[in-house]
Amino acid sequence: MDCNLTNTTSCKSSDKKEVKLLILGSGPAGLSAAIYAARADLKPVVLTGMELGGQVSLTNVVENYPGFPEGIGGFELVERFKKQAEHFGATIEFDSAVEVDLEKYPFFVRTYQMEYLAEAIIVATGASAVRLDIPGEKEFTGRGVSYCATCDGCFFKEKDLVVVGGGDSALEEAIFLTRYAKSVSIVHRRDELRAGTILKNRATANPKIRFIMNTIVTSIFGEDAVKSVKLKNVVTGEITEYPTDGVFIFIGRSPNTQLFAGQLEMDDRKYIRVDQFMRSKVKGVFVAGEAADPHFRQVITSAGMGAAAAMQAIHFLQDRVEISK
Repeated sequence: MDCNLTNTTSCKSSDKKEVKLLILGSGPAGLSAAIYAARADLKPVVLTGMELGGQVSLTNVVENYPGFPEGIGGFELVERFKKQAEHFGATIEFDSAVEVDLEKYPFFVRTYQMEYLAEAIIVATGASAVRLDIPGEKEFTGRGVSYCATCDGCFFKEKDLVVVGGGDSALEEAIFLTRYAKSVSIVHRRDELRAGTILKNRATANPKIRFIMNTIVTSIFGEDAVKSVKLKNVVTGEITEYPTDGVFIFIGRSPNTQLFAGQLEMDDRKYIRVDQFMRSKVKGVFVAGEAADPHFRQVITSAGMGAAAAMQAIHFLQDRVEISK
């Protein structure tokens, strides 16, 4: 019997695999969990999702992860995580979960290529960039609108750019864009940046960067590519059209937890609720990284959560073995 997953992809019910631990997500949380679980001989299977490494793989330089005083590229860091996990026996599958059933045990997970029966699960699906949801944003995505400076910055040499946001990510990416751009205008809806002091000082000292505060982008215009944005001052209400060759949006991230709606308890922002031991309300299902972290959202905290989740999964599986004896 076939199971249709998309219009073009299907799997057979005979393509089932029983695993002790299935890890959903391959960012710092998922791969750190894989390292710990593999060292405990659980032979974890990691589903990468749509992108190996998640958001950090798109980061140009990670400067605040211990052990790399000169910084390290996000993709290189993820590759090292992956290599270490595989060294201890983890299996990395370039596949995504499309259906889960946490009421059955073992837990059922269907992907584009396989059906899994897992004795324990670690959810490390991370988060994705938040969109502005304004006219022109969707239409010009890939034609001047971007959410990744590392990916697209090189296409804007000697161009004038707008960066939307006022947190660490926005300033990090704005500083990176100055390698290519002629100018970078940071548009922030408040009168004070949310970024850390070091980043604020770097951005302020960069002669290519200017700040447009108390302002939001309400529309994006262009023909074949972006030509301008409409800006609105939230204090005065003044509306102006501002010429630009590109718009880079860094206003936060939303958790990739839609797959677990109705099965795992979430807060009003759709982050999965966990206790101090990374346990969800379903026994045997643990959560790590940005799927459960609306506050810190750092590589190091996600990696720590992944390690903690794996340790708890190890205890959970060991206890089941003891009970069954």
